[in-house]
Amino acid sequence: MKVFAEPDDMQAESLRLRREGVRIGLVPTMGYLHEGHLSLVRIAREHCDVAVVSVFVNPTQFGPGEDLDSYPRDFERDRRLCEQAGTAILFCPSADSMYRPAHSVYVQEESLSRGLCGASRPTHFCGVTTVVAKLFNIVLPHVAVFGRKDAQQARILERMVRDLNFPVRLLVGPIVREPDGLAMSSRNRYLSPRERRDALCLRKALLETERLYGEGERSAAALRARMETIIRQVDSATIDYLAVVDYENLQPLETVDRPALVAVAARVGATRLIDNTLIGIEENEE
Repeated sequence: MKVFAEPDDMQAESLRLRREGVRIGLVPTMGYLHEGHLSLVRIAREHCDVAVVSVFVNPTQFGPGEDLDSYPRDFERDRRLCEQAGTAILFCPSADSMYRPAHSVYVQEESLSRGLCGASRPTHFCGVTTVVAKLFNIVLPHVAVFGRKDAQQARILERMVRDLNFPVRLLVGPIVREPDGLAMSSRNRYLSPRERRDALCLRKALLETERLYGEGERSAAALRARMETIIRQVDSATIDYLAVVDYENLQPLETVDRPALVAVAARVGATRLIDNTLIGIEENEE
């Protein structure tokens, strides 16, 4: 496995591979890898000749008071896991190399990013779209793979690729969960043993939504109310949002009469967690 730290070196390698007709798959990450990330590497390898994993804790997607400084980092562990997963190239730039002095150009999405996580983290998605655009220009992938746990992010990046004509195919891998159902996340390590148990309320609420929808409930308000009841039973959980939105445009629904994303964000203790499910759509229809 090759390791590059400088964007210019990574780009030169990608240009060389492209001249040789090699298909490049990119898996962007912020490191502290887990099985969810590694599942995306496997998807990239299925669709491409080489898989590139980027490990970069992107400062522009953290807002004031968020966990940039404390975000978990373990590069040697990440390097080992990437190698075991068959990653061909690991790209691990520094913040200084990605954002030069007086950096002033950003990529802003104006519609899909306004609600859900964008409502409480108003600068977050500008940081995401900017860094992913930079990674596309540096790594020059044919395919990029993201996880559906960050469903809003995936929809925004699909829109960015469409609207800015990036010659990149986006693939979205399914949510990978712990045996008890908790969505895998690098931030799960922040949870105390009790909070770790309490965090299962998010998945429980989503499963209840799936059950109610399967029994014929189509009122978005009723679905949200049931989710709220379940989560509020857990003292350590504080709801950021509960949403039932149109899967295509992420606008709130009153009646679930089309494919919908049901999304939840909550703090369990001090740790902000997100999860989601799809209703009215099959996984293989995404």
